[in-house]
Amino acid sequence: MKRTSLLAAVSALALLAGPALAQTANPGAGPSRSLGGPPPATTQQAPKPNPLKQEDVTQITGTAVYGSDNKKIGTVNAVLMNPENKSIDRLVVGAGGVLGIGAHDVALPLDQFHWDAQQGGFTVAKTEAQLKGMPAWSASGSANTMSGSSTPPRPASPTTSH
Repeated sequence: MKRTSLLAAVSALALLAGPALAQTANPGAGPSRSLGGPPPATTQQAPKPNPLKQEDVTQITGTAVYGSDNKKIGTVNAVLMNPENKSIDRLVVGAGGVLGIGAHDVALPLDQFHWDAQQGGFTVAKTEAQLKGMPAWSASGSANTMSGSSTPPRPASPTTSH
């Protein structure tokens, strides 16, 4: 009998504690506010540094790209370098798509990108529609394969056949 009453008491406590545990705190009221102190200070995010000025260039991939209308038009999907002088000369922007799927990749010369520290991304003087109208960049085949580039393809070296 004692065992049954003990089980009933524990069950009753669990039922009474349930609503108290389910309550959520008011997100606007911090501990200093509930004690009558000043409201909590809001932290302002520091401007993000330009990834092109950093030593670690892996931070460039995934950076947001904003168009001339200040709307996000895509992200940087690849960083392309000039093999002759080993410097970055183009960025591939994936325009449109969802989570990188179905994006239209376009390679743009580096001088078309401007860093916006407040938005934490690059800006270009184009819209998403203009990028989607440009020829697509493709990494298939060779690293130099690119359609729609502003850089003309290099001519093939002459070969002799015997």
